[in-house]
Amino acid sequence: MTRGPFISFEGPEGSGKSTQVARLKARLSERGYDVVCVREPGGTATGEAIRDILQHDAAGETIYPETETLLFAASRAQLVRGIITPALAEGTCVIADRFVDSTIAYQGYGRGFEPDDVMALNDFAVSGVMPGLTLLLDVTVEEGFARVATRNGERGHELDRMERAGKDFHERVRQGYLALAARWPERYVRVDGNADEDAVAATVWAAVEALMSKQQANHDEG
Repeated sequence: MTRGPFISFEGPEGSGKSTQVARLKARLSERGYDVVCVREPGGTATGEAIRDILQHDAAGETIYPETETLLFAASRAQLVRGIITPALAEGTCVIADRFVDSTIAYQGYGRGFEPDDVMALNDFAVSGVMPGLTLLLDVTVEEGFARVATRNGERGHELDRMERAGKDFHERVRQGYLALAARWPERYVRVDGNADEDAVAATVWAAVEALMSKQQANHDEG
């Protein structure tokens, strides 16, 4: 059995994460890897119910920032224990469309909570299960929301609750991501999300190959 890595994609709204997740899954599958893709919030029945509350106002009331932060962590705890940990134990490659760093960027930097406090909460939620590689698809807020407008227009969707948070909020989120990439350069690879889709995919694949080579070397030494 070919053992795969745990990879997360992060980025501001409209950065192209979902497209690149699908492309990476296809490429890894072609090379014989078993692959599981997950999204946050969501990925489990409990997580999808939380997603409806967080993104689509399913509760029908104001969600306070503290509640929002705890709900993201709760969805993540369910996903780690129900899907991610069992998959990794079987040697399956896991690709996450958002993970811990999203909450640090959005609720820490975006909402104004102390990032280290948000990190501590999520340490409890994930119990040490973290990606070996985080790909930050970085785009400007203006470019990201231009893409969101195009996508929503094609699908007939309205802005979701998080997308309605305002430009200043999303600028703080983007700067938060850049701060996280600087803080953990051993895990993060920043990718220019303004490049065309094929160029982004090529950069992503180079980073994934480097991770897999490192994991293989560590395995051989062990």
